[in-house]
Amino acid sequence: MAATTIHASAIVDEGAVLGEGCRVWHFVHICAGARIGRGCSFGQNVFVGNDVTIGDNVKVQNNVSIYDAVTLEDDVFCGPSMVFTNVYNPRAAVTRKDEYRRTRVKRGATLGANCTIVCGITVGRFAFIGAGAVVNRDVPDFALMLGVPARHAGWMSRHGERLALPLQSDGPVEAACPHTGDRYRLAGRHLELLAR
Repeated sequence: MAATTIHASAIVDEGAVLGEGCRVWHFVHICAGARIGRGCSFGQNVFVGNDVTIGDNVKVQNNVSIYDAVTLEDDVFCGPSMVFTNVYNPRAAVTRKDEYRRTRVKRGATLGANCTIVCGITVGRFAFIGAGAVVNRDVPDFALMLGVPARHAGWMSRHGERLALPLQSDGPVEAACPHTGDRYRLAGRHLELLAR
């Protein structure tokens, strides 16, 4: 894997851990306590807080702030200007740093441009949050979430293709990813990728 590259205008505080092959672009600030895996990319004007853990191959587009108490697992995509929070009821005159709510984004999830992830939730594996959505509750694996507040609007494959499935089923139903042919089974409101 290639060496990590850091633009001259970026600030990576002493103590921050970046895996090999990361790319840190213009005006990024990565705080000292951040723990970042291999092959990650941080676009222009990204901020990464101290109490942040980021896995391998995470792509963070321009103008994203990843605040304390956020964990991003491997292969997460953060679209341009999407938003994380860490305090549920902020007030300028009230200190609430001891009330941060932890947020976890699981492997392979996509967070679309300008979406907002309200703190204290978990976004499931390979979930897909549409552009501009406001997510204020846990998101199941593979779920497509759209709107304000975000609602469950369908299911997505690992490849990022919409699956021809209902939101829930009385009995098991299956569908294939239109791009890869991988098969998925929905039972109730639980979707799983079948063994290849």
